[in-house]
Amino acid sequence: MSRLIRILTVSLLLITARPLLAADTVQVRMQTNVGDIVLELDREKAPITVKNFLDYAESGFYEGTIFHRVIGNFMIQGGGYDEKFNKKQTRPAIRNEAPNGLKNLRGTIAMARTGVIHSATAQFFINVKDNPNLDYKNPSPRGFGYAVFGKVVEGMQTVDRIRKSRTGSGGRFRTDVPTPIIIINKVSVE
Repeated sequence: MSRLIRILTVSLLLITARPLLAADTVQVRMQTNVGDIVLELDREKAPITVKNFLDYAESGFYEGTIFHRVIGNFMIQGGGYDEKFNKKQTRPAIRNEAPNGLKNLRGTIAMARTGVIHSATAQFFINVKDNPNLDYKNPSPRGFGYAVFGKVVEGMQTVDRIRKSRTGSGGRFRTDVPTPIIIINKVSVE
């Protein structure tokens, strides 16, 4: 009888824990003019960053933004400029969560920032190869790294299509702008 109670207790714990585990991640669909990308965001490891990204997505901020920086053997970056290369107005910068243990591996999404550690707002990039040089190493400005907050779970072929785009100048950017322009039509929570 006590073995049956233990089995039932463990089963009940597993059943009730399952929703808690599911809440640690959230999926979003990024619809672009060249295909969709589905991202799984890690709320457990990057709660501030995920909330920030979701707030921008749910407000419609990303609609009509472009991938303005594409370096085929490095990453694709977007989320800050419209189709006319106007920089979109953002909310205040967030704390950099790079020391969260997540690595800048192929297919991960991370926050773009300036040389200032805690300067990320809306721009993000998707790594198209493993980029260990972007990982957290130490708390110095050079070693802090870039906060990974999720990964591509569907649509890596779209990411690869974007990374293989022909690039040139556009707007204020002298290089690395895809031609034709790659537009983010919508980012929605699944």
